[in-house]
Amino acid sequence: MTDPRFPAFYAEVPRLRVRDPLAEFLGAAEGGILEYGYADAVKLAGHSCPTVASTYALAHHALTRLYPDGLPVRGGVRVEFAHQVDEGVTGVVAAVAGLLTGAAQDGGFKGIGGRFVRRNLQAFGLERPLTMRFVRVDSGAALDAGAELSKVAPDPQMPLLLQRCVHGQADAGEARRFGELWQQRVARILLEHWDDPEVFHLRPA
Repeated sequence: MTDPRFPAFYAEVPRLRVRDPLAEFLGAAEGGILEYGYADAVKLAGHSCPTVASTYALAHHALTRLYPDGLPVRGGVRVEFAHQVDEGVTGVVAAVAGLLTGAAQDGGFKGIGGRFVRRNLQAFGLERPLTMRFVRVDSGAALDAGAELSKVAPDPQMPLLLQRCVHGQADAGEARRFGELWQQRVARILLEHWDDPEVFHLRPA
């Protein structure tokens, strides 16, 4: 269902269904089944950008590949990052990945009776070949994941419009056009390149 507050393409992005044992245990969702869409990642981050989009896509791809025979288990995957949490956009990436996987940092849920622990399922500053590594806690199966966003170039108008907007020189039309072009690039990443191995790299770890 399209939310009129958001660009229409959000509703076209593949959604992710997971099973969350904690949600089932506490009666929060029947069977623990939860469903996430790109708009959920946008609401979490407070914005839609290539970083948020690519992280959503990578987490979606990684989870579905790690659980080929059923729904991915939210809370059953550890996420490891090549950079420190305060380096570049790693904090944003970690937040979006955490939304879909349930993996949290040291402030996350401590569990109940030793079950459903979510804290310390994210680790940072590790030597990894790509941006992230997704690891199943139960089996150790792992995937390295990263995105090459330079393969989806922005519109040529973007640099000038960005500069004018940042410096308060853009009029209302230019500001609106900047937002439209920004989201058009996000749409291309998520729709035209969703299954593009040149943009989204996933490989067994």
